[in-house]
Amino acid sequence: HPPGSQLLSSGINAEYGEKGEHGGFQQQDANECWTELMRMMSDFLPGEGSTTSETVRRSFIQQYFGGESATSLKCSEVEDEAATESVERWTQLRCHINTEVRYMQLGLTTGLKENIEKTSPTLGRNAVYVKTSLIKRLPSYLTINFIRFFYKEKESINAKILKDVKFPLEYDAFELCSPELKEKLTPARDQFEDLRQKKIELELSGKGLETKKPRRGEAPEKEAEKKYLPHWFEDDIGSSNSGYYELQAVLTHQGRSSSSGHYVGWVKHKENQWIKCDDDKLSIVTDEEILKLSGGGDWHVAYTLLYGPKRCEVWEEPSAAPME
Repeated sequence: HPPGSQLLSSGINAEYGEKGEHGGFQQQDANECWTELMRMMSDFLPGEGSTTSETVRRSFIQQYFGGESATSLKCSEVEDEAATESVERWTQLRCHINTEVRYMQLGLTTGLKENIEKTSPTLGRNAVYVKTSLIKRLPSYLTINFIRFFYKEKESINAKILKDVKFPLEYDAFELCSPELKEKLTPARDQFEDLRQKKIELELSGKGLETKKPRRGEAPEKEAEKKYLPHWFEDDIGSSNSGYYELQAVLTHQGRSSSSGHYVGWVKHKENQWIKCDDDKLSIVTDEEILKLSGGGDWHVAYTLLYGPKRCEVWEEPSAAPME
């Protein structure tokens, strides 16, 4: 067993082992379970190498799944009260859903600025503060939670927001970042753009598109294994150095309440091929079916997304096919 696996298992069982009146396990919120797993694994999984930029980032989870945001808290009722600056660490971003949100990006940017109520030392009473956040560190693996459940006092249940909120197969988090991080991300982003331009030029020229045809009885030549540039900063293992991501997994919920319904996992296997994990039933689905998980009805609705790093290929000039 991996280090701490038994303690991890016992901790999860203690937290989510409640049983109902008929003896079966009670339905639990899958995102809360995910968050708890991440927290507990942080205690047991040591980080890789050494991170000179932040000595506190020693856990594997903190390295590869942990982000950081620079926050500012300013009282909206007292102009000369100094803003409070701080750094918040997180393992997932929240996509807020309201009547205006139709796309994931807007739901994420909405959460960058919010009003909260707290005690003002200047006024000596509760006052409204404006909290603004900008990301100062992006992880290699970005978890996004759609805030789809809210408590309805009348029915005493966590009701579900079924609204259709589109999400992309490829995501760019650049807009959510601080000016300092945007500047750091630029070199790797330029490499992606250079690669894109070279591929366009190659396609327009027609060079390197012909491959040597195998003679009768010969096996076709294997395609050369692709090489990729590093996707994290040299002094910060597990970070993202570009802000570009590709969707790797989706957790969906089908039902009207967090205390009932059905959870299904969808995991990317390869290009345009995903594995649908419905309890012990596995099936193959395509990108098109994944994009239909955005909501709008009683079908499976995306609740938590996991994006992984989009990797930039090392460019190698194609060799011309030999003349027959």
